[in-house]
Amino acid sequence: MSDWLKAGKIAAEAREYAQEICKEGKSYTYVVDTVEDFIIKKGGFPAFPMDISVNEVAAHYCPYIVDTKVLEKGDVVKLDIGVHVNGAVADNACTVELGTNEWKELITASNDACLAACEIAIPDCPIRNIGRVIQETITEAGFTPITNLSGHGVAEWKVHTSPTIPNYDNKNETKLVEGQHIAIEPFATDGSGTVKEGKPCGVYAFLEKKPVRLPNARKLLTKIEKDYSTLPFTERWLKDFPNAKFLLNLLEKSEAIKQYTILPEKTGGMVSQYENTVEIGTGITTKT
Repeated sequence: MSDWLKAGKIAAEAREYAQEICKEGKSYTYVVDTVEDFIIKKGGFPAFPMDISVNEVAAHYCPYIVDTKVLEKGDVVKLDIGVHVNGAVADNACTVELGTNEWKELITASNDACLAACEIAIPDCPIRNIGRVIQETITEAGFTPITNLSGHGVAEWKVHTSPTIPNYDNKNETKLVEGQHIAIEPFATDGSGTVKEGKPCGVYAFLEKKPVRLPNARKLLTKIEKDYSTLPFTERWLKDFPNAKFLLNLLEKSEAIKQYTILPEKTGGMVSQYENTVEIGTGITTKT
């Protein structure tokens, strides 16, 4: 079994497990820590910190070490999970609604759009066709695709690479190529169909080695470059490093690292998400 297939299998299992433990009364931190531990026990490693984005937040909510948020009845929860095995990355996501059934059609719209897109993701398929199928599926269900979020390529040790896989027909005639790996990622909403940048989310990326004065900051930067390099990371993963939050702030100010932001729907619309990673030409995906 290839590392790509192993990563996809673990990601699919982790997504199913995440849905099982995502319950009312559970803390956000409990869910992400438990799923990330599950991935490691299965022989993979998180390709990025698990996101748990609720209601109008489309993406990028990642709990800090001290996070008091608890899941509540009626929450529409996006569970975005990445796995790598020796650098081979699988990225997938799903949406669950807790204790109510008000948003079933919205959730189904993103799921159906993703599965329909996966069906046509074969060699020589123009990228615009993927976007068109997603757009048509979501709009026919009575909702709007989020157009400034997209799917993407994945590569060894990289979660986001070219090509961009749109959630609408962007007129891109570039064709998919056998052997490439893409993440198809439809977002559906009852809002305007765009997201805006919100508060910092606690997920970081290494940019470059920079001179910093504090010895502990230099040590942390060396650790980040060695352990994560091209992959996102979070403060939660550095809890054993003294004063990690303070040092991360210093490194961010020095532009050695950057922090991503939470992405809420611009008009406060409810958002659902579904995602599979596909190996073009084999039909292998992270769906179960």
